[in-house]
Amino acid sequence: MKKFEWRLQRVLEIRIMQEQKARVELFALTEKLAATRGELLIQKKILENIIKNIAGKSARERLAEQELFLKNSVSSNERIKKLVKNIKELELQQKQKLDEVVKLRQAKEGMEKLQAQAKEVYIKEQEKFEQKEIDEESNILFVRNHN
Repeated sequence: MKKFEWRLQRVLEIRIMQEQKARVELFALTEKLAATRGELLIQKKILENIIKNIAGKSARERLAEQELFLKNSVSSNERIKKLVKNIKELELQQKQKLDEVVKLRQAKEGMEKLQAQAKEVYIKEQEKFEQKEIDEESNILFVRNHN
């Protein structure tokens, strides 16, 4: 029996590579999102620690440090807003990439089902062909033996 060759095998291979590439991109986006969230958490924790530190000091020391904190809080707030905006953008990109991965997976699975069906049809045709050859050989032997 000759080997099964599916005409659309190359298309399936391309779909598989596209899905793998999209998964890698999704993983990279997820890592970047996690790093950005971690950075945001660190920035918020730093501000909380500074506020706690200032609150624990005497009034005279606190006033000087509060003034310095308020001057620097504007830049810290801008950094936090930028991180929050970046997180939202990354979450949107992640969702879009996840949708793309799902679509590519569905397309790949559809192609794999078509391949399996084509292989079943091929095997059945080969079995019919082989059975036909066996029947012909049997008929020839029968005719030879009875003549």
